[in-house]
Amino acid sequence: MADLAKSIRMSVESGKVIFGSRQVVKAALDGAAKAIVLSSTAPGSLAADIRHYAKLSGVPVINFGKPSKELGAICGVPYLVSAAAVLQVGNSDIMSCAPKPESNS
Repeated sequence: MADLAKSIRMSVESGKVIFGSRQVVKAALDGAAKAIVLSSTAPGSLAADIRHYAKLSGVPVINFGKPSKELGAICGVPYLVSAAAVLQVGNSDIMSCAPKPESNS
């Protein structure tokens, strides 16, 4: 988990990451996100919507496994972050933390 936290932080510092459920849902719908990070305490309906739209757009969803408060702290923001969309990875290796796409064979 430490590597994932470091990758998220590096994405925030050197790339472009957006926060907020509406913005993340939009990025999932548009396919604009390279990856989406969900906290363990993201509301169920929000998480389900994000996963659904991300799957339709082929965007990987990374389960952070820690609460929103901790995701916010790692992102360097003074508020809870249930979901974050990575638009540009920057110097981060966050894509290596993303689940591999499912093959439909």
